[in-house]
Amino acid sequence: MKIRILLADDHKIVRDGLRALIDSYPDMEVVAEASDGRTAVRLAKEISPDIVIMDISMPDMNGIEATRQISADSPGVKILALSMHSDRRYIRQLFVLGAAGYLLKDCAIDELVNAIHAVADRQLYLSPRIARVVMGEYLSRKQTADSSVFSLLTAREREVLQLMAEGKSTKEIAYILDLSIKTIEAHRQNIMEKSNIHSVAELTKYAIREGLTSLES
Repeated sequence: MKIRILLADDHKIVRDGLRALIDSYPDMEVVAEASDGRTAVRLAKEISPDIVIMDISMPDMNGIEATRQISADSPGVKILALSMHSDRRYIRQLFVLGAAGYLLKDCAIDELVNAIHAVADRQLYLSPRIARVVMGEYLSRKQTADSSVFSLLTAREREVLQLMAEGKSTKEIAYILDLSIKTIEAHRQNIMEKSNIHSVAELTKYAIREGLTSLES
């Protein structure tokens, strides 16, 4: 039986390249593609792939939030992060939220295939470079209380912050999240109070710095 894979990346050229490589192996196939995290969450529910190869920086809903929702709603689906980011914040959060593997986009195809097989066999996979980052964090472990966006804000507040940072109006955010304008305004106020940031420009910088969105998306 083939390993069924969902590709989630906002760059079509990346998805096309990955599809061609993966489909060239007889024991795996790409069954669907998503250009943003929200679509990835929906498709994971609808088609139940074995693995989602997940980019982190995507518009509308980033890969970290998508990983959280897929892990909660579709626990049988494994998440393999494929990202350009080697920042320990992303790595830590993805594994906390349920990812089964993490490797970098400049990896060789052989490493990607090995990672897919490992995750499909219910193993965790870390590329050597990512493993060094993780080990460095444990060895230096002089960390103060976690004040990252992932501990400071609720999941809904993170969704609202990402959409704010991507230039969506309050009305547009309310429509996307199927909430009232009043509720979005309340979330926005909570975000500002918790982060102690009171301008959209600074909140946008904060969202980018914390990995919720990217200038490239």
